[in-house]
Amino acid sequence: MTEKIQTISPLVDQFSRTISYLRLSLTDRCNLRCCYCMPGVSQDSNTTVRTGNFLAHADLLTYEELLRVVRLAVAMGMNKLRLTGGEPLVRRGVLDFIHQLSLMDGLEQVRLTTNGVLLAEYAEKLFAGGIRQLNISLDTLQPEKFKKITGYDYFDKVWNGLQVARQLGFKIKLNVVAMKGVNDDEFRDFGQLALEQPYQIRFIEFMPVGEKNSWQKEQFIRAEEIKKIISELGVLTPFHKEHGEGPARMFDLEAPDKRKGAVGFISPISHHFCDKCNRLRLTSEGKLRSCLLNDKETDLKSLLRGGASDQEILASIRRTILDKPQGHTLQEDLTEVNRPSCGGRMSRIGG
Repeated sequence: MTEKIQTISPLVDQFSRTISYLRLSLTDRCNLRCCYCMPGVSQDSNTTVRTGNFLAHADLLTYEELLRVVRLAVAMGMNKLRLTGGEPLVRRGVLDFIHQLSLMDGLEQVRLTTNGVLLAEYAEKLFAGGIRQLNISLDTLQPEKFKKITGYDYFDKVWNGLQVARQLGFKIKLNVVAMKGVNDDEFRDFGQLALEQPYQIRFIEFMPVGEKNSWQKEQFIRAEEIKKIISELGVLTPFHKEHGEGPARMFDLEAPDKRKGAVGFISPISHHFCDKCNRLRLTSEGKLRSCLLNDKETDLKSLLRGGASDQEILASIRRTILDKPQGHTLQEDLTEVNRPSCGGRMSRIGG
């Protein structure tokens, strides 16, 4: 019999941040091999990385286990959930799982981050399942460059999925990892896209996260440099938003011809947003992380499979929140050793 859970006040960490947002990495598997996440053969010589070395299915949390964690998190006051990966849509049964989430009292929003490869196929069912907000990773608008960055010639699939999702009425954010010498020549094109289509375009500073990635200091470009390029298209006016809404600094963009769009800048290295962080991450291995850029984790999977009570799991989640660091040291790490202390795989942590 399921234990009765006492709903408590929204959780606040030791730095007065209210934790309201949980990100679930449903799988470490993906149908792309992006250079900054899961390098392909031409980008990395490590055999276990390029062949995937994915978690066995038994090592992933089951949907029943995930639902239990979400139910407990909601009871603690978390009301927003994001499904990530890897690529969440490659996991079998994901639509049924989303349906179960839609029935959960107290869970106000379920959002999805996807690379868009399967979006045309899944968009209608995702909308029917209650998903209304999508984050779509798209680092280039050029098919050949897409293949170079991701390892696959799937640009047309992603673009088609994007159009299908827009027509269905999804609120869409496009995430662009900014890499000097790779896609910096397209920043203006993305800005123009924001003026032409109802997408929020968000430029993300290239982060050196994970055991294996293609990060090079020479490819790093600061968000302020990107903002300067976008400002050539028109006037940027900061969004008015509430504390804790997200890491992006969002702006309305108005062109001289009065066209309007929305662009944002996520700057984990040059402009910390840690003081606004309101989230926890549950990795595809069942480890709970309070910070993307800190490898300290709580092993929820062992608790779930070891017969722990709901109250014991609640206590473990609460300790994780209280241990949430004030901020990361990514900029300092890069200055000192040119590599950060975050060694976990991005595909398992969840983007």
